[in-house]
Amino acid sequence: MAVSGLKHKSLIVHRPILEYILEKNVYPKEHEQLKELREATAQKYREKSIMNVPADEGQFLSMLLKIMNAKKTMEIGVFTGYSLLATALALPEDGQITAIDLDKEAYETGLPFIQKAGVEHKINFIESDAFSVLNDLINGEAEVSFDFIFVDAKKTDYMKYHEQVLKLVKVGGIIAYDNTLWFGSVAYSQEERDEIPESVWRSKEYVIQFNSLLAADHRVESSLVSIGDGVTLCRRLF
Repeated sequence: MAVSGLKHKSLIVHRPILEYILEKNVYPKEHEQLKELREATAQKYREKSIMNVPADEGQFLSMLLKIMNAKKTMEIGVFTGYSLLATALALPEDGQITAIDLDKEAYETGLPFIQKAGVEHKINFIESDAFSVLNDLINGEAEVSFDFIFVDAKKTDYMKYHEQVLKLVKVGGIIAYDNTLWFGSVAYSQEERDEIPESVWRSKEYVIQFNSLLAADHRVESSLVSIGDGVTLCRRLF
């Protein structure tokens, strides 16, 4: 077994297949500002650039949003904003995105590309801890109002986020949790620990517990999609 490479964050470990998908389908259709943002992030952040969703996942999320006819969305965890820009491009002209992250500097790295794409007006970026923003929304008038919520934040907090965002997404709406296969580490045993970077191993059990919680949650139907290093789609049932 080989853990997903930390340089390209894909569970397709046979490199030629991944390159075929990217070169023959993803990159030819990638918006120019998405490409520029992706390249600028890699240049500035190097290994940390994997904190953005990979291009094939961004393409998948964009199509999903269009199929849903989503109009009002939220993103928890933005980094430089590859998935945020992909979302903004997919939403209609009057679409709205609430984007939450403590790292404003990273967001501002991607902001020129968002502006160049002409979609900044769709984004309300909030520099804050997400829990306080979510509590304010729940206590206000925003409860049960979002079509789509994308969560790409600390894995140790996913279970707490789940209870809050379930109150904010519409019945029939989608919550997408990123990294739910966590570089493939969820399938590793204790004996294989040496094959996994310590930074990945530390969060592995939290991801496993979260996946078990989703599988048992009767309030949602879910599908764990093996794109990137796993994204779980949860549709709120009631």
